[in-house]
Amino acid sequence: MAFTSVVFKNPNTGAMKEAPIGFSWTVFFFGFFPALFRGDFKWAAIMFVVACFTFSLSNLVFMFIYNKLYVKDLIDAGYKAQSIAKGELGYASAKLGFDIPRLEGVAARLLFEGLKKNGRCQR
Repeated sequence: MAFTSVVFKNPNTGAMKEAPIGFSWTVFFFGFFPALFRGDFKWAAIMFVVACFTFSLSNLVFMFIYNKLYVKDLIDAGYKAQSIAKGELGYASAKLGFDIPRLEGVAARLLFEGLKKNGRCQR
């Protein structure tokens, strides 16, 4: 199960997408279909072709890396984090291995919520 989910918003178009962070059981069981349902046609095609050549054994690799690839593609497309389901965005960034950009005005609220959950803020 994924560690948490981050809601991304594209500030230019207003489009919103939710991206899970961590291990992907859906890729393990269903292969390229989660990428296809998310509208991530590039990775769906790559996963399908590789699965054909490896008799779906590639799912054992993609289940660990696909969510990270999806988040990276969202960030490259201009999406920025709006909110996180549970935990702190900084911890999710550390788990991914790269910084997740935040929407303007949302960064302070996410920091406050993180401090509040950890008991560092008494407000």
